[in-house]
Amino acid sequence: MAPSDPQDHPASAAEAPPVLLVVYGRGSATPRGILTAARRLCTVVFFADLGDPKAAEDLARLPKSATVVDTAGLTERQLCDRAAEFGIAGVITFSDRLLRTAAAVAERCGVPFHDRATVEVLVDKFRQREALAAAGVQSTACRTVRSAADLAPALAATGLPAVLKPRSGAGSVDTCLVRSAGELADRYAEFTRGAADPAVFVLEEYLVGDPTVVGEFWGDYVSVESAVRDGEIHTVAVTGKLPLAHPFRETGYFTPALLPDGLAEQVVALEQSALRALGVREGVTHTEIKFTPDGPRLIEVNGRLGGHVSDVLKRSAGTDLLALALRTALRPVLGAFDPPEPVLGPGAHCPAVAFQYFLSPPADGLAPGDGELLDDLLAVPGVDLVDARIDPSWRADWRAGTEWLIGTVYGSTAGHAELRTTMTDIHRRMAGFWA
Repeated sequence: MAPSDPQDHPASAAEAPPVLLVVYGRGSATPRGILTAARRLCTVVFFADLGDPKAAEDLARLPKSATVVDTAGLTERQLCDRAAEFGIAGVITFSDRLLRTAAAVAERCGVPFHDRATVEVLVDKFRQREALAAAGVQSTACRTVRSAADLAPALAATGLPAVLKPRSGAGSVDTCLVRSAGELADRYAEFTRGAADPAVFVLEEYLVGDPTVVGEFWGDYVSVESAVRDGEIHTVAVTGKLPLAHPFRETGYFTPALLPDGLAEQVVALEQSALRALGVREGVTHTEIKFTPDGPRLIEVNGRLGGHVSDVLKRSAGTDLLALALRTALRPVLGAFDPPEPVLGPGAHCPAVAFQYFLSPPADGLAPGDGELLDDLLAVPGVDLVDARIDPSWRADWRAGTEWLIGTVYGSTAGHAELRTTMTDIHRRMAGFWA
């Protein structure tokens, strides 16, 4: 069934639309995208720390009629009290680091969101692994690293190779694979050098991929997107991935995913077990799952909309995941609505395969080439848009994770065979771009 149109529940002339508070920060949805999805559905109020240059820049592009509240310097209680003044009907955030703030607002204003206990296991990679293991969903060796003295005991628990990453973080920032004790010590020193109060890291067991499951051309992992309302999980889509670049940088998404028969149902079952184990009862979730020789295994569960997913899903199947996220947040005032038909693989309701390809360098220290080469990408069948900024002074830095890119290629193809042809052509043309 198709998702309900916001026009199905318009506010009457005498009734003001509900107010949705967006706790805004760097994340998976843009301010303009949020306003577009909210049109004729609700009034949006943005709360943001405008001391963050990126957040300030994003919100400065909004129309003057948009309501933006600067939360810089506010305590949590002051921020919550300010939110209550707007009589909000819902709250949402698209930023991992702001989930705690959104949960505090929801508790103060009595609106649905992840509760505080759930947020703690969503933003804390160590506690999430503990909760999944305690529930019998998946046991993954994981240890916290607060200082160099913790490295050896952690490594004894995880073995090699292992993954070092921030205990709370997103976008693969400061995340790497280590294959020796010496490399682990070097990377940890690099990540914490000069920090007055170094972040806490985790070292965890590396999930070895099985490229034979979907074929080496494609990524050996997927994500599952779901909308959860009062504990009821509605699967929206399984999103396919292109292979990771060094060390764990995403290079692109496509929808629908290309999976062998029965595999989509396996990853959905694993995802739903994880959501229940973590206590997720409200909101839109983004769960990453890897294919291993031992079957599908959880990489991590995120308590917000996945980056880039809404675009490819809307272009391939017509499902507006961003609008669905807003409607889920406003469930008490909008009432029930029919969830969209799940996009688990190729089907009649998904006439195209939509993709995003990230223009990200293959190795560290590289510089972008001539912009004319990117213009040449528009000649590739299936490419609709090349959105990139060519700065000759820009240099690659793998520590920046998924943000380590200069742009994105958008497009769609008739099927997965055509997508493979398109991606092969893009790779060929990009081979000489990075210098």
